[in-house]
Amino acid sequence: MIRSVLLTICLLLSAGAGWATPIRIKDLVEFDGVRGNDLVGYGLVVGLNGTGDGLRNAPFTEEIMVNILERLGVNVTGEQFRPENVAAVIVTAVLPPFARQGGQIDLTVSAIGDADSLLGGTLVMTPLTAADGEIYAVAQGAIIAGGASVEGDGATVVQGVPTAGVIPGGARIEREVAFDFGSLREVRLALKNADFTTAARIEAAINGAFERRVAVMLDAGTVLLDIASTGAPSPAHALTRVENIMVQPERRARVVVDQRSGTIVMGADVRISRVAVSQGNLTLRIEERPVAVQPNPFAEGETVIVPRTAAEIEEEDGPRLAEIPSGTSLSEVVSGLNALGVSPRDMIDILASINAAGALHAEFIVR
Repeated sequence: MIRSVLLTICLLLSAGAGWATPIRIKDLVEFDGVRGNDLVGYGLVVGLNGTGDGLRNAPFTEEIMVNILERLGVNVTGEQFRPENVAAVIVTAVLPPFARQGGQIDLTVSAIGDADSLLGGTLVMTPLTAADGEIYAVAQGAIIAGGASVEGDGATVVQGVPTAGVIPGGARIEREVAFDFGSLREVRLALKNADFTTAARIEAAINGAFERRVAVMLDAGTVLLDIASTGAPSPAHALTRVENIMVQPERRARVVVDQRSGTIVMGADVRISRVAVSQGNLTLRIEERPVAVQPNPFAEGETVIVPRTAAEIEEEDGPRLAEIPSGTSLSEVVSGLNALGVSPRDMIDILASINAAGALHAEFIVR
């Protein structure tokens, strides 16, 4: 069943290679300056039902709890308290491009101590900083954890990850990124998958859409767009036209295999030189058949266990040697390997051997 599904997928890929669907430029490139910024903060979650940090094992939780209480006017100097309903967490978020002050963004909250669960917890006001050390947002809210934990006297059952959760719209933006997009005179288009052919096609498509030379390919991963030459009133207007232009991308021949799951993904451009493939299955059976040898009646002696071992090697019948002609396409390769009756995991070993022999003309990636 797995081999037939794999063969079907490969045949569909091979059949579709001749009429590859054009893709929008916005799905092929990243625009210079249009990017998010990572934020991180260190905070405290309260309201847990006895599943928080053990303060003896996580002293940093007690430290941040003391700091928060003192900022609220509660003096806890010299006090000894061991609450079990608080947990220290790391809060992460992404500040999207062109985010404005007062907007809200989603959060991810993860425990860093020995808390058992964040279910039912509430994140106390936590500042979020960027790589420059400045505070760009403040986070607070009720946590939605993605797991459950049940504990009894003799067993514990945990489903999902209860020590991590999210807060939709849990942070409010307090500072904007200093970036004047409207003043740009040039914008670089960075290809997600660098390729000279794809970059050249993007350059030609943009120049054709504006009917003048407004874009130039700098390298395999960059196309430079001259905003002034487009005649658009602003960079935003120019990119609105550019990002919806259709381009047929070129891709490198790749074979990606995952040894853990036995998954094989091959592009339609994979070619194999003339090579012979042999694959055989040997079955080794070893069976112990000990024999008890007893002395004759009324004779002196002891019963002795004599070892007896039955060993045999069997090889499955059927064709085990196949020759793949030069320039074989993807569908023909898979058909040939399936004709040998090999499984996806055996196919991974065969493809690795073909690649080692220098007959596989594709990038071979093993995960």
